[in-house]
Amino acid sequence: MAAAGLAGLGPGEAAAAAQALALPAESFGNDLTKADDRIYEEFRQTFRELRVDVLDPEELKSEPAKAKWRPFCLAFEGLVEDFNFGTLLRLDSRREYSEENTIFATRIQFFAIEIARNREGCNDHVYGRARETAAQEGKSG
Repeated sequence: MAAAGLAGLGPGEAAAAAQALALPAESFGNDLTKADDRIYEEFRQTFRELRVDVLDPEELKSEPAKAKWRPFCLAFEGLVEDFNFGTLLRLDSRREYSEENTIFATRIQFFAIEIARNREGCNDHVYGRARETAAQEGKSG
């Protein structure tokens, strides 16, 4: 399903997606926004039951989902720079960025979901794996 979403990208979006997918995971920092608390609070008020560890693309792209996401996203216009620009979002928080594990979302959707993942412990394994890799590289270097 994610691949179908990526296949629907225009040439410029596809080039940006390809460039982002070529970067190592360490290139994506953990600092998100100065409005993290507000984003998280409003996200969980609006999307109480949304699983963030493994996303269902329908929860982002179906017509009912879009109708729910639209007012949420617009609430951050003027607060979060480029809130409605497109970006890549991992579907499964336990896996790396890849074509199969990526969906195109708005920047505010990315922030909301990644902030929730960080606060709810979904990214702990990624952090642990990065620390292990860094430790191994330190021993061999």
